[in-house]
Amino acid sequence: MIFVFFEFIFDRAFIQYKKMSPRTEEQFEEIREASRTLIKKAALQLFAEEGYYATSISMIARKAGISKGLMYNYYESKEALLREIFTDGIEQIVALMDPDRDGILTKEEFRHMIEETLSMMTGNRVFWSLYFSIILQPRVMKIVGNEIGKIYQEMFGTLTSYFATAGYPDPEVEAMIFGSMLDGISINYLLNPDFYPIEKVKNKLIQIYG
Repeated sequence: MIFVFFEFIFDRAFIQYKKMSPRTEEQFEEIREASRTLIKKAALQLFAEEGYYATSISMIARKAGISKGLMYNYYESKEALLREIFTDGIEQIVALMDPDRDGILTKEEFRHMIEETLSMMTGNRVFWSLYFSIILQPRVMKIVGNEIGKIYQEMFGTLTSYFATAGYPDPEVEAMIFGSMLDGISINYLLNPDFYPIEKVKNKLIQIYG
């Protein structure tokens, strides 16, 4: 929480500095991107701590240190903001699963994906707490469903191909089991991060599947 706070302060100072600098088109785009990042960080924290429906655009704007009107220059709605936050996070896993984008998951890439996915989760507990809270709420899940549906299909297809190549008799079911195990590990860690033996569990998962 302290790290997030100082990162938040730094981003605000950075944007103010940019506002005082000469504005080329490139600088203007940098300011816009920095502002979008600041807004997403504020929204992510509020969505995770207060809940999606309890968080208003006004609350996000206030936490980000900008006006409500300016918020709409970046995001047309709270729903659009949630979709971008959610998609950004899921796409990180897709990038880990197939880093060279050749559609083939090697054994080394598979092990790397497990290690980096769990490391990413432990390093960004706020996002993953939000992720699991959303997928358990059908009304909220509908907001991001279209965006992540294609991503999930791609991930499932890559995993199924991996298990088929590895000789599993029912690769689709194995992909489902693996995904469920990864979700279960993540949820248990997020519920009890100080006592859950994440490193041992990660190594066991790699031993089973790697």
